[in-house]
Amino acid sequence: MNYRLIILALLFFGNIRAQDSVHNFGAIQIHNNAEVGFHLDLVNDGSFEQTTGLVGFYGNDVPLTISGAFAPTLYDTEIDVPAGLNLQTTVNVNNNVNLVTGDIRTAKSGTAVYSNFLDDAFYIGESSASKIDGYGGMTNKSTFVFPVGNEERLRPLTIESVAINAMAKCAYFFEDPNDSKTLNQSFLTNRKATDFISVSDREFWRLESDVPSRVTLTWDMHSNVRSLGEYLSDIKVVGWSKAENQWVNLGNSAVEGGMAYGSVTSEEFVPSDYEILTLGGNDDRLETYDTVDLDNYFMTPNGDGTNDMLELEGIAESPNNLLEIFDRYGVLVYSKANYRNDFNGQSNRESAIQRGRGLASGIYFYILTMHDLRQKHQGYLYISN
Repeated sequence: MNYRLIILALLFFGNIRAQDSVHNFGAIQIHNNAEVGFHLDLVNDGSFEQTTGLVGFYGNDVPLTISGAFAPTLYDTEIDVPAGLNLQTTVNVNNNVNLVTGDIRTAKSGTAVYSNFLDDAFYIGESSASKIDGYGGMTNKSTFVFPVGNEERLRPLTIESVAINAMAKCAYFFEDPNDSKTLNQSFLTNRKATDFISVSDREFWRLESDVPSRVTLTWDMHSNVRSLGEYLSDIKVVGWSKAENQWVNLGNSAVEGGMAYGSVTSEEFVPSDYEILTLGGNDDRLETYDTVDLDNYFMTPNGDGTNDMLELEGIAESPNNLLEIFDRYGVLVYSKANYRNDFNGQSNRESAIQRGRGLASGIYFYILTMHDLRQKHQGYLYISN
């Protein structure tokens, strides 16, 4: 039998303050197939942990709030509050969050309160009209897409960790990192570990995780990535290092999309070593480098010691360099900053081929940007397996 209970004011949960909230001092349990709907604020000062049914939050023009001394743990939950659901205490979910309409909101000045997805929990329905405008959390997961954004737009972040995260949290900020009003901190975009990266002044994410991970950031037309690089391959993830107090290049193992909408995946790093993350690019984008056509190269990467590596002449004259290799369709199949003649025919781009696998025989085009000499060298590469 399917039971549905619409909660307006239940005296056995506790007292009602001016008929505008449900105050739980005792213990609430929702059993199999039961459905409970809250149309009022919930103040949870008791036990709300052993749920197996559906708990929904529904409203119209007035936001709802969940507060109290203890974090409720729900099984399935549904959010249909156009004016938003404000969390003043963490809410845990064991199974599914159905995001219908309205944002889940938390304070962004600190990470103490968050919407938490436990173990196998997931969500559906995320959009610019229904997301987490604040901190989302995940427990006991290695991979997760945080459905975060600001009040206007969904700006998800994906984390892929090498092991299980006991806890990870994420929020998105549509603020200039040079002067973050929310965090009351300045992350100056001109303080960089190298002069050859640029840093977005439009937005950033805050991510907490102690496990080595790759992170995928997204962009849209408001991100203005054209100001960061001339080509998609220029876009990268950068982070403000807590140890160095400056921006550090975290790489771009994969880039998808176009200049208006897309995503970039970092190399592996520990997120909690960085205060915030954002999009970066190449700081030489507005400067003219001399372009020099170099010799074409031939590789037979079969391990016999002859022509196994791409050895570019003059590389020692510019330690600060960038090598990019493209296939005949213009797809970037290899990218390496500070190249040291160590390309052995294997792609390091997940968007092109399985990472770590050898490239097919054929003709490729390479560009070597030599920052120290202010030159760009280009030519063709033939690989024969």
